[in-house]
Amino acid sequence: MSETRKPRVSRTKQLTICAMLCALSIILARFVIPMPNDFTRFSIEAVPIFIAGMYFGPLAGALVGFAADFVGCLFSAFGYNPLFCLPPIIYGLCAGFLGPWLRQKPSIFRLALAFLPAVGLGSVLWQSFTLALVYGSGETLFASWVIFLGSRGIQFAVTYVLDVLLVFLLQKSGIFRAARLE
Repeated sequence: MSETRKPRVSRTKQLTICAMLCALSIILARFVIPMPNDFTRFSIEAVPIFIAGMYFGPLAGALVGFAADFVGCLFSAFGYNPLFCLPPIIYGLCAGFLGPWLRQKPSIFRLALAFLPAVGLGSVLWQSFTLALVYGSGETLFASWVIFLGSRGIQFAVTYVLDVLLVFLLQKSGIFRAARLE
């Protein structure tokens, strides 16, 4: 059985790449894709967070996810709410814990499985509940949650496919090998 090891990357290079991935996530989330309404946003902001976790581990991925969400909220009219920062952290953690497995034999199937917990638990279930909690009221909380689940389920079905395809195509392009991350 062949052993897949991460190449040794200096701390300075790792910090620099993570900072650039954080900035890229902020740009992709806030400035590239327009928001059709206050609750729906199609973006590929999770791709750089996922890449940070996949190549630098769960802690780096979680920190990039948190930093991208926190700093990105400074550019938002809604401000910062710590309840909403969990999904980007989950993207980084999932990619970090599954990074060696994903790098060992890159495949679209493995990437789809790695993205699934973050999308399902974080982006769809947790954020739908949080949106219902923030914007709903006591007696309509469950109804609000179901409505958010439906709309966010469709939204994240689309972005899930895009995220998986983008990371897969980036892996196949050799850009990570050129950056000496593989």
